[in-house]
Amino acid sequence: MFALGKPFTIALTTRAASDDTLTWKVTDDWNVVRASGSIPVKSGAQTVTLSCSSTLAGYFSVSATLAKEGGQLPSQGTRPTGIATFGVLPDVSATLPAVSFAREDQHRFGGQGANYLVAGQTCCSGDGYRPLYTDLGLSWVNDNRNWYAEEPNGPNTFVPSTNTLAPFFRKGDIMRLIQLDGIPGWASPTGAQTEGYAPVNEAAFQDYTSRVGADSAAIRAAFFPNQSANYYQITWEPDGGGSTQWHDSDANLVAMYRAAYTGLHSTDPHAVVMGVTDALLRTNTQWLARLAPLGIAQYLDGLSVHGYYDAGTSPSHPPERLATDPDPATAANALPASMRELRAAMAKYLKPGAKLFSTETGISYDTGASYGPNYPSQNVLFAHGAVVARSQLILLGEGADMSYVFYSSDSSADTPGYGIFFDLSNAQGSFGSSNISPKPAAMEVAAMTRLIDGTTTMGYLNDVPTGVYGYAFQRLNGGKIVTALWTHNNAAWNTSSGFSETYSVPYSLKVDDDGTSGNVTVLDAMGNAATMPYTNGHIALTLSESPIYVVSTNASAMKSHVTAPAGYVTQ
Repeated sequence: MFALGKPFTIALTTRAASDDTLTWKVTDDWNVVRASGSIPVKSGAQTVTLSCSSTLAGYFSVSATLAKEGGQLPSQGTRPTGIATFGVLPDVSATLPAVSFAREDQHRFGGQGANYLVAGQTCCSGDGYRPLYTDLGLSWVNDNRNWYAEEPNGPNTFVPSTNTLAPFFRKGDIMRLIQLDGIPGWASPTGAQTEGYAPVNEAAFQDYTSRVGADSAAIRAAFFPNQSANYYQITWEPDGGGSTQWHDSDANLVAMYRAAYTGLHSTDPHAVVMGVTDALLRTNTQWLARLAPLGIAQYLDGLSVHGYYDAGTSPSHPPERLATDPDPATAANALPASMRELRAAMAKYLKPGAKLFSTETGISYDTGASYGPNYPSQNVLFAHGAVVARSQLILLGEGADMSYVFYSSDSSADTPGYGIFFDLSNAQGSFGSSNISPKPAAMEVAAMTRLIDGTTTMGYLNDVPTGVYGYAFQRLNGGKIVTALWTHNNAAWNTSSGFSETYSVPYSLKVDDDGTSGNVTVLDAMGNAATMPYTNGHIALTLSESPIYVVSTNASAMKSHVTAPAGYVTQ
């Protein structure tokens, strides 16, 4: 990934049997050719170097062939045949100057996945988050304090200390979500390490969490003095169906939360205890309602969830797919409706101002797809990026305080494609790759964080027709309004007919008081800005399946036609 307007090079190597002509082109996310050319090349190994810079931010792919001999760029890792990819990072500072954060934990984006990109580093030593996360604008990652990891062989061996903090956290610019899921075999009713059962000795778990609380309190004071709280996630996908599935009773689950809550708060005055982190978003609502009569709400300072919303979250299953279903029960599973249901449950059961963290949401390739030299296509990559961005915008726009992007680069999971970068080191994906290149999703994330981080959610637009989605955010400290908008139509978005890059609808957005006129800034999904006029307080827009962002200044005008998430407290 390169800085906007800065020089970089593209080097193409040919091995022609005889003198030939190299034809090359650079295309963007929408398959528009942005640069091209032809260069004579001699036979044998020849390297042609193009000196470049770009006034456009975003995702770009390079392709090339020989006029007489043909051929194309070979596949590499999970990147298909025919392309090499790069990104140009956006610079939105002219439109949105940097925000002053009163508290570090006002940052709204995190991620999962580490990549060891600095020379000399390998998985899994060194710093797997820089420069990747800081370039992307991701400020949160998981930090493990699981009981089974810290005390695998018996109690009272974990000693609180600032020395327990991994060196890559000590810069203080990437914050920790502290993981406490899972118990060691010696504390388990099964005799084996487990995530599916409560410990046999609740007091021992409470004692352990009290030491974790002391550890975190010291670490926060030493390395994160501008972070207002420490955040703890107690369980991980207890509805997941795999090794994390909860098999114990509801009463024992609540008792485990009681022990964690009591232990952490006894030593960390800034503890925020969160759960239950079900995989499916609606399951979190159901579990909260089921466990509330057993008292779990008094042991939760906030809710942590995973934001999966469909039978496979993929290009063909975008977050809005079910929103227009004529059956209300089916339509309730669309991500916007599921989030509103969850926020209502939080307002009913949890204390006012409880935080909501979405600590994993990823978009894979479609079910049945596999990594290979001919997959994914440009059209699939376009759709994947659009759905990654839209799912995150819905989660934040519907009231999540913070949301994680999953996964950094293509992993070797059963369902391929979760990565927002290609893994260039392994054709079937891997963990901790040191050689990656961006997909469109990576550059849409880079634009989204620059526009939405440092905001507080105003809410969803009320006056939108079916198929139009919009969320308004206000920059901290009473700053500008950023409204994210797009449209979705199932008929123009599926594997059989393709994911339309051209489908669009008109929409008039209110940005100012009636009777006024002026200009606002509109940015595309990659963060490229254009000045556009509005009249009578409204701007005429053309919405597509890729999000756009409108930056305006009249907060009162926007508040008059948005609905804030239930119980949401502005940062």
